[in-house]
Amino acid sequence: MIKKANYWLIVIFTGLALIAFAGNSIINRMALKANTIDALSFTNIRLVSGAITLWVLNTYFSKTFSINLKIQFSKHLKSALYLLLYGITFSLAYKSLNTSMGALLLFGTVQFTMLCYVFAKGEKPLIVEWLGLILAFSGLVYLLFPGIEAPSFNGAALMITAGISWTFYTLQAKGFKNPLAATMYNFIFTIPFVILVVVFNLQNAHLTQKGVILACISGAVTSGIGYAIWYKALTGLTNIQAGLLQLFVPIIAAFGGFIILNETISYRVLISGFFILSGILIAITAKKIVK
Repeated sequence: MIKKANYWLIVIFTGLALIAFAGNSIINRMALKANTIDALSFTNIRLVSGAITLWVLNTYFSKTFSINLKIQFSKHLKSALYLLLYGITFSLAYKSLNTSMGALLLFGTVQFTMLCYVFAKGEKPLIVEWLGLILAFSGLVYLLFPGIEAPSFNGAALMITAGISWTFYTLQAKGFKNPLAATMYNFIFTIPFVILVVVFNLQNAHLTQKGVILACISGAVTSGIGYAIWYKALTGLTNIQAGLLQLFVPIIAAFGGFIILNETISYRVLISGFFILSGILIAITAKKIVK
């Protein structure tokens, strides 16, 4: 039970975190649509600026933070690789996907993969949960079905990969006692790989002042500060509430893309979004409904 004094803080933190998550899609698409920066450079700057911001937050605002030399090296390394793969495929996907399509594919994939993982680990799904998964999968199939409004194959494949990567990154994070400090280490552990990507992408790098600023905002604000706010919000949310609330992110991103980037929201996105989000909603809340 959340104390009344903390209730509105949890509401505010939750709202800000969801806006930050949607903001990553909007900012990334804004940068790549206008060709202000290449996708790999955007990811590199995002990860480095995120690492710096998280270090500052942990150092100056976390009472429990300390530089622990006995960090879980292998666990942070795995998390960093998942984070890097997510960041690269996420940015590359937005070269061809609009904001609403990308956000729906990303968060639909994350929630769908998370549910599949839980069931694969031995939890027997209820009939209602199966119906929810089938409904969500049907919406995903319709979204990807060839046609005029269909996303590009490469863009969709990259965003689905980003969603799966983010799911496994999230699952890795469950073993950490201090999620904010762990996230900082995860970002820091990506830096050696970022350097390799920079060297690999040196000849194809395209940077403008606007593109660099957008990448820094994505890393420092909507990623670094966004994650910190989300972890604060999670102290007052159940797992089911957290999962349900994340379903609002594609909706926020779609409206953000419509208002800020003048993007249209296609009927395909609206219809498939209804099936995907409704299916996941049913699957997540099934046990509560049955009880």
